[in-house]
Amino acid sequence: MTDISAIYVRLPNWIGDVCMALPSLHALLDTGKPVIVCARPWAKALLSGYALAGFIEMTGSWTQNRRAVAQSRRQYAGQGATVGLLLPDSLSSAMVFRLAGLQCAGYRDDGRSLLLKWPVRKPQPRPHAVESWYGLTQTALTLWNLPCPAGKPSDTLGLKLRASANAQVLSVLSRAGLDNTPFILIAPTATGLHKGQVKVWPHFNALTLRLQQQGYTVVMCPPPGERDDALRNAPAALCLDPLPLDDFVALTQKARLVICNDSGVSHLSAAGNALQLTLFGVTDRERTGPWSPKAHCLGQMGQWPELDNVAEKAISLAGK
Repeated sequence: MTDISAIYVRLPNWIGDVCMALPSLHALLDTGKPVIVCARPWAKALLSGYALAGFIEMTGSWTQNRRAVAQSRRQYAGQGATVGLLLPDSLSSAMVFRLAGLQCAGYRDDGRSLLLKWPVRKPQPRPHAVESWYGLTQTALTLWNLPCPAGKPSDTLGLKLRASANAQVLSVLSRAGLDNTPFILIAPTATGLHKGQVKVWPHFNALTLRLQQQGYTVVMCPPPGERDDALRNAPAALCLDPLPLDDFVALTQKARLVICNDSGVSHLSAAGNALQLTLFGVTDRERTGPWSPKAHCLGQMGQWPELDNVAEKAISLAGK
């Protein structure tokens, strides 16, 4: 096709999904073409370590989003084709890109095939989300005659962090009196419900007390909107001040172990390649579990792990 001047990529709307889309983002950036990310506003901090050609905040209003994308496209007028890659399956995301003048590749879902220049059939059986989005990205790059990585995605997500993220976290730990203190990071919250079921393992405070009895320092660092829930679910843990997402990833890297639900924290830990123990009870880890060789999982859909099993596994991992 005509020489491509820029690639617009619409990332998913959830923290964990954006983390799982990182191998796709890396493949796009490796083409050497300008890459403009379109995502929820919070993703800007998470991706602050990348040299993006632009970041367009997706606000929730498709008309505002369309105007923002169309305005961005004007800077590439006359320089070649601008193309779009849609990782979400929604009709609205396809409408935003198509009506902004982008020729788009994406999965042909939700009745949106007519909006796509390159509709792609979903693989069956459905692979892990990382593999699904990476495969879509490979197909798009091939169709666009751009450099395309072969094979499967790396077994690590490889998030790039700002150089200052590490220093910021050391400062936070110092203010909390945790200089040179090994700690276990817990995340005793998870937003929303999954098919009407609560996604939070119910024994985080009991686990905290057991770990403290074994001499471990247990901390948590919930976002502002989850702080009250975290304090209710694990009042015995030391609660740190909230951090931007990229700094939080750096915090997971400082922890001896991260213990969390199947939630955004699990994927943020995987993005930072931190040692983690993720607890399942209402979700399927085969499709959306943490993508990391350092992720250990307990429980399964329909059955939370027992407190004794989690404590034993956590102590075993934290002692390494």
